[in-house]
Amino acid sequence: MASEEEKNKALVRRFLEAHAKGDLGAMEEMLAPDFVDHNLIPGQRPGREGYLHSTAEYHAAYSHTRYVIEKQLAEGDEVVTTFAARATHDQGEWMGLVPTGKEFEALLVLIHRIVGDKIAEEWSQGSGLAELTQQRLEQERIERERIEQELRVARSIQQASLPKDVPTLESWQITPYYQPAREVGGDFYDFHVLSEGRLGVVVGDATGKGVPAALVMSTTCGMLQLAARALDSPSPGEVLAQVNETLVARIPSNMFVTCFYAILNPKRGHLVYANAGHDLPYLQHGGEAEELRARGMPLGLMPASSYEENEIVIDAGESVLFYSDGLVEAHDPEGQMFSFPRLRALVAKHTWEGALGEYLLEKLYSFVGEGWEQEDDITLITLRCSSSLS
Repeated sequence: MASEEEKNKALVRRFLEAHAKGDLGAMEEMLAPDFVDHNLIPGQRPGREGYLHSTAEYHAAYSHTRYVIEKQLAEGDEVVTTFAARATHDQGEWMGLVPTGKEFEALLVLIHRIVGDKIAEEWSQGSGLAELTQQRLEQERIERERIEQELRVARSIQQASLPKDVPTLESWQITPYYQPAREVGGDFYDFHVLSEGRLGVVVGDATGKGVPAALVMSTTCGMLQLAARALDSPSPGEVLAQVNETLVARIPSNMFVTCFYAILNPKRGHLVYANAGHDLPYLQHGGEAEELRARGMPLGLMPASSYEENEIVIDAGESVLFYSDGLVEAHDPEGQMFSFPRLRALVAKHTWEGALGEYLLEKLYSFVGEGWEQEDDITLITLRCSSSLS
């Protein structure tokens, strides 16, 4: 049976499908009678009827509207959805803008609160329809040469933000792997050398591409380093909470950062961890792959977020795999994803005759086949206890 959070995510997906089609009847069925839109566009009346009327006006001006959901996160009664929107302004004037006949594309973030199987509230993180049009106009203004220059700058920022050295710990093997895509994304990883021999391990992903993503990931890396050193705390959740408060006020409102932060005591094999909406790492032991679960919203998305902490003990011969979604979201020629279940099964059955990262990449290349064009950055960090601890 699907969890309440999965049901909420499915409701939002159906709502966005209806929104893209302009199916006002279906939308009305899914909206609560006292629905509240927290980001009204100019001229929009509050409430459900105002929301539906605004949607009708939009579809009277735009055709071929398509939404492609890239990521969904659910916690409690809230659902966060990141999706790419495409539409063509070719049917009529909208908000003072005359039709151009051209298609635009924008990356959007919506937050919905679900009450009684109805959508009760919606927040658009700086991504209202007026901003969509502005982004479309900006995209028309940007030339290909400038885009290429931005990508070169972004790559240099991203590379400079990654650690130059891997910490050396007795009885431990730490193996990072980073493979950027052709278009720069927001992946990052880092290591924090803390007091009493402890080591912080960070892996994260900033939404978006190019220079904005590179700047956000670089900023986040620096903030995490500063917070970890200033607090010198054994609590990764405390570090994430402090960085979140700073990022909320500093990064663009349509961006956020997923991040998994763990602190290792190498003498005891004790790992305490917290998660800001990132893909769940796996603990490989006894022929199984156990998810390292902890609840928490992405960084920079909402103020006053708290981050659950959990802990494990890593014994000799066991490993933890940290990774980004570039691996699991790779597609084969038929459009099938590499997927979380496939990754988990591979981690569970892997033998330690060879490096886990190399093994997973071999399986990936076999899956995607020749001619594969990498869609997103791929980041892997393997933390392995290689011998018994004293």
